[in-house]
Amino acid sequence: MLDGHVLLGWLGSCALLGLLACAPRPCGAYFGLTGNEPLTILPLTSEMEEAAVKAHYKVCDRLKLEKKQRRMCRRDPGVAETLMEAISMSALECQYQFRFERWNCTLEGRYRASLLKRGFKETAFLYAISSAGLTHAMAKACSAGRMERCTCDEAPDLENREAWQWGGCGDNLKYSNKFVKEFLGRKPNKDLRARVDFHNNLVGMKVIKAGVETTCKCHGVSGSCTVRTCWRQLSPFHEIGKQLKQKYETSLKVGSTTNEATGEGDISPPKKSIPGHSDQIPRTTDLVYIDDSPSFCMMSRYSPGTSGRKCYKDKNCDSICCGRGHNTQSRVVTRPCQCQVRWCCYVECKQCTQREEVYTCKD
Repeated sequence: MLDGHVLLGWLGSCALLGLLACAPRPCGAYFGLTGNEPLTILPLTSEMEEAAVKAHYKVCDRLKLEKKQRRMCRRDPGVAETLMEAISMSALECQYQFRFERWNCTLEGRYRASLLKRGFKETAFLYAISSAGLTHAMAKACSAGRMERCTCDEAPDLENREAWQWGGCGDNLKYSNKFVKEFLGRKPNKDLRARVDFHNNLVGMKVIKAGVETTCKCHGVSGSCTVRTCWRQLSPFHEIGKQLKQKYETSLKVGSTTNEATGEGDISPPKKSIPGHSDQIPRTTDLVYIDDSPSFCMMSRYSPGTSGRKCYKDKNCDSICCGRGHNTQSRVVTRPCQCQVRWCCYVECKQCTQREEVYTCKD
């Protein structure tokens, strides 16, 4: 069974085997919600209802969750879909952010399992991006009307309330944060690795919270904005991934100390100074790790290596190929070009042929 703090324990086996089609439904139809209306349930026959419940339970069981997590998954039909959406979104964003790196977020089979057993900085990113993905997906699922236990975000304490009329359909971060914290479990006390994983989970959630923006639409004569309809929106997940990648680049290696007042373990800089590593005390917004990463150059339990990997000659071939050099292959490709919009209503393109070079790392 999964550790209570691990969302990514089933990431590779689910997200990379067909869950990439799980996309959020459009929420335009729900923009009239205030968050206080009772949900309208479509009438179902008892047979249809029973079949829907069985299907929902099967999805929760297939995810191989802990007992508490399975219970949370089963209690709302929208949770299973949201979990799968979060998994696929996190995996895709990880692959995008590391597309030019030696480790390109390969998570199939044994690579994923081996990575999650170690406290590398790559593992730190995986924990942060997965908790961020679940937080983001759950908040969006609420505002899209896909959950039974939540709807749109309720009105926050906005400035100039007399000139603001809460409307639209805000992403429900309050409910999402509560759900994710309960889903991932309590803060561990003694084990350093568990504390580090929990810390990195929280970093992902904090990046989501920091990116919330208030979007407003003006109303009044000639758009005078005497009244504004406002709602809260999360940043696009690509932006979240970009910020977490920056935190990965500046992540800190840590050790463990005991808080004399509480007797609990604390995360701190390593006891012995390590050349090339900062002794900076980690902040709650820093990604942290405990093990130095491998080079990821050659095939190992952690990655397939970089042999045969496509690279970009003036961008990353030297780094990705680890000094082994690269092969150059020339090929002819045909692509649409010189496209023009014609009235009405199609695009007309010419077909252009050009020769391009493809670079791949040598063995």
